[in-house]
Amino acid sequence: MTIAGTESVQNVHRPVSPSWTGVVRYLHITPRAFLPMESFNDLTLVAGKGIVGDRYMIGQESGFYSHKPEDGRQITLFEIETLEALARDAKIQMLPEEHRRNVTVQGVPLNHLVGRQFWVGEALLEATRLSTPCRHIEEILGKAVFDPMINRAGLNCRILKGGVIHVGDIVRGA
Repeated sequence: MTIAGTESVQNVHRPVSPSWTGVVRYLHITPRAFLPMESFNDLTLVAGKGIVGDRYMIGQESGFYSHKPEDGRQITLFEIETLEALARDAKIQMLPEEHRRNVTVQGVPLNHLVGRQFWVGEALLEATRLSTPCRHIEEILGKAVFDPMINRAGLNCRILKGGVIHVGDIVRGA
């Protein structure tokens, strides 16, 4: 028996479902290092490999960090809120294609997802680690973004279930 407005003791330890949902705002890939990121309305993700046409797809690597292969870097995400914070706090204007990550999301707490699985549209991802900023991006952009992007440079993920993802897809916990 429970009192109105309270939970019984056996229900207190139920797994909590995520209280967030986000949305895909931009999708970008590039076939080779140093080339500009290209915008797409949808991308095809291949489980255990990466994104079709991207520089870091396993077996076809041609990215700046390809000499350091990493299973957990099959797809990368970035928060649109970071772009807003860079403009507000550091007076740096950065476009979604300039951060060099594949998926720009809104409303997704990327820093809190390391080690967790989540859905982007029909694809299931596992967050492996936070992305770290690099001086390479400063060389490409000609903007001093390294320091302002520390601890907010995005999220590296492994693709567990592939599929096609689209701009406007919902991002939610698994």
